[in-house]
Amino acid sequence: MEVKIRLVGSHPLWGHHLWNAARAFASYLDEHRDIYEGRTVLELGAGGGLPGIVCALNGAKKVMLTDYPDRELVENMQYNVDVNLEEQRKKNVVVQGYLWGQSVDSLLPLTPDGVGFDLIILSDLVFNHSQHDALLKTCNLAVSKSSTACMLVFYTHHRPKYAQRDLEFFTKARKAGWQCENILTRRYPPMFPDDHGDEEVRATVHGWRLTRVP
Repeated sequence: MEVKIRLVGSHPLWGHHLWNAARAFASYLDEHRDIYEGRTVLELGAGGGLPGIVCALNGAKKVMLTDYPDRELVENMQYNVDVNLEEQRKKNVVVQGYLWGQSVDSLLPLTPDGVGFDLIILSDLVFNHSQHDALLKTCNLAVSKSSTACMLVFYTHHRPKYAQRDLEFFTKARKAGWQCENILTRRYPPMFPDDHGDEEVRATVHGWRLTRVP
């Protein structure tokens, strides 16, 4: 599968990078279509929107791509949808600005009967330590009550000295009633070779699957 992703030229919210986590996510989703085929998908902090677009290409019922409500980011997501999807599939994708932790009333109408999304995608967001609570609030409100609904969280420890702070996301998720399972570890060339910290750590993508505790 070939997906063409345009990134914004430069952006303070890091939307100008195609993160290794997004590459790993795209491969994983392409290999595990049963997770989302015929189902509803929400991507938070989508950036270029690669994981969500892969879902749309592979038969997701509805996909909502969201990122910070900045015109440049939102228009770029829409551009990537337009370039990669034929008209029939494009109708199944909505692009929207959204602030984590806010009301999900604008998101839920995309789902059948407004009951929530079957899959929520978080690609390389856990390094935003101050936003862990907001991300989890949105996920708690937006996820479907279906027993098969899940959240997929892929990330890299870009700053190894803060790895434990990255992992606090999962500690908070467990306290909020999520079961957390590590499903993938994959090595890529480091995003920023000259950065400080163990290169092996900075080059590794981790993938987790989170489901609601029954």
